[in-house]
Amino acid sequence: MAILLPEATQTTTESLTPRQIVAELDKYVVGQAAAKRAVAIALRNRMRRQKLAPELAEEIAPKNILMIGPTGVGKTEIARRLARLAQSPFVKVEASKFTEVGYVGRDVESMVRDLVELGIDMVRGERLEEVRSKAAASAEDRLIDLLLPPTRPIAPDESADAVGDHQQRTRDRFREQLRSGALDNRVVELDARDKSFPSLEIIAGSSVEEIDINLKDMLPGLFQGKTKKRRMKVPEALEYLTQEEETKLIDMDSVARTAVDRVEQAGIIFIDEIDKIAGREGSHGPDVSREGVQRDILPIVEGTTVNTKYGMVKTDHILFIAAGAFHVSKPSDLIPELQGRFPIRVELEALGREEFVRILTEPRSALVKQYMALMETEGISLTFTDDAIHKIADFATIVNERTENIGARRLHTVMEKLLDEISFEGPDLVEKRVTIDDEYVTKMLADIVKNEDLSRYIL
Repeated sequence: MAILLPEATQTTTESLTPRQIVAELDKYVVGQAAAKRAVAIALRNRMRRQKLAPELAEEIAPKNILMIGPTGVGKTEIARRLARLAQSPFVKVEASKFTEVGYVGRDVESMVRDLVELGIDMVRGERLEEVRSKAAASAEDRLIDLLLPPTRPIAPDESADAVGDHQQRTRDRFREQLRSGALDNRVVELDARDKSFPSLEIIAGSSVEEIDINLKDMLPGLFQGKTKKRRMKVPEALEYLTQEEETKLIDMDSVARTAVDRVEQAGIIFIDEIDKIAGREGSHGPDVSREGVQRDILPIVEGTTVNTKYGMVKTDHILFIAAGAFHVSKPSDLIPELQGRFPIRVELEALGREEFVRILTEPRSALVKQYMALMETEGISLTFTDDAIHKIADFATIVNERTENIGARRLHTVMEKLLDEISFEGPDLVEKRVTIDDEYVTKMLADIVKNEDLSRYIL
């Protein structure tokens, strides 16, 4: 007997081979073949696990991944695109934001709670798509009821069928006018629920996040929300009524069960800056707290049960992807137990001139395409010559070498400086066709590269 991922998640990844997963990632991330290969295998193994008998599947834990590489080389982007490809709940957290119990900071279990909230949003969005047409029809009927004059009693000499036909024709006429926009300026009055929530703060325990009291269940009469008469135009009223109908049609208990199941079987947590909590054994000062954070994160990664307001969530089969630059510390500085929970380690390479050229032009959302689209909104036709793109890559590489190497993020700063004049003057330009060539790039960026002190601040 196979176990299946809930609803849409299972069908999307089942047909993707590791080679196809890498090909999909190549559309958004340049290079880093080893990291893409590792995450593709991890995703495929998750799909393989679904086809096993439940007893064996329960024993197979995901092989967590540790990405080692400088900033701006694509670590986060690979994980984010992988989650989107697999339609999996995905959350990115920074290890440095967590602190051990007793210190100021976030509770480590909050990463799982955040993941569940994202899972709820995903499943609720899918259910909304299913009921949208039905909710819209119901809202339309309710709005027509508000627009129509009150029905008069049937006279003795009138036929009930004839009156019913007349009322139906009137409703159909109003429906046509509503859909065509002829009634958009009409104002209706309806009972709107007051969404204000009583302010209540409880301080207890070691962390506010540990308190999980469902006050709505304890005091149902207090939080039902009072209704009050509101006057609004027809389009706003239709939108409000549609949301009300959607809420009625969605079973939130079912959404919560599906979301928790999806998080447990398909969730991905990306822990960034894990090198910032790496501290050697026997250290004093801040390192003690760092090691405490590692020990607090360890149970979550190993597999534990976290209490959330939607129920208990097991983390045994959540895939954890950790990343860090490890400039100062080394992966071996992490506590041995945590090292053992990240059996797959991949090193990402620093980016150079050739990679920058590809990043500027190849991905679906390449920087050059983004700026061309932005300028197009002003009616400006912006084009880049091949020489200009190579020159931009040259400047980005030089600045990275002379100052801090921030990888592909340097391209954002270089492009902003390059297009500063065009972005500012864009709406007032008479000539709407602008070509960025080698000379223009040199003119805009040469001074910045020559002045090393200035480049530290501007780029």
